[in-house]
Amino acid sequence: MQAAVIALLALILVALVVLIVVLVRRSKERPPQEPARPADPFASVGEVAGDPRSLKAGDLVEYLGTRYFVRGSVRFREGGYTWSEHLLDADTAEGAKVWISVEEDPDLEVVWWTERDVGDLKPDRPTLTLDGVEYRREEHGTAEYRTEGTTGLGTGGRVEYADYEGPGGRYLSFERFDGGAWEAGTGERVPTGTMTIYPGS
Repeated sequence: MQAAVIALLALILVALVVLIVVLVRRSKERPPQEPARPADPFASVGEVAGDPRSLKAGDLVEYLGTRYFVRGSVRFREGGYTWSEHLLDADTAEGAKVWISVEEDPDLEVVWWTERDVGDLKPDRPTLTLDGVEYRREEHGTAEYRTEGTTGLGTGGRVEYADYEGPGGRYLSFERFDGGAWEAGTGERVPTGTMTIYPGS
């Protein structure tokens, strides 16, 4: 009986040794795992990089060969509907502010805006003509807003807006923050693949 127990223990010991040898050999056959390389935020990433819906102050936007830092953001809410506008660090040749708006209505729409002096033009008619382009009013309402980073506005309040649409993906927009004067801008839809976003730190 004792000899049988010894034989069984020896057999178990041999099986354990074989199992250990097999496991050691398999671990040696696996190639060593390379440490993750840090991502280059300026590397070529294909047609589009980044999600416009997540834009924030400190991010970098490349559009038509020029890079802009996002200086600040304005977040709007009207009922359950939300959208954002982002102030960029570069000015146009005329010295006007440049913005990007991002909204889903229901599809994602990104528009490049340039601040405009429109003289006495106000959003008081269903159609307006500016620079020979006729725009038709699409929306008019009020929303709550809050700001992040540098925008030239307070931390939050209410805005009245009127949005007009023209031919060929062109827009004319009016905004009046906290009962102030109307501010106007003209915009063009950003075509897919022409803008790249590099998240800030």
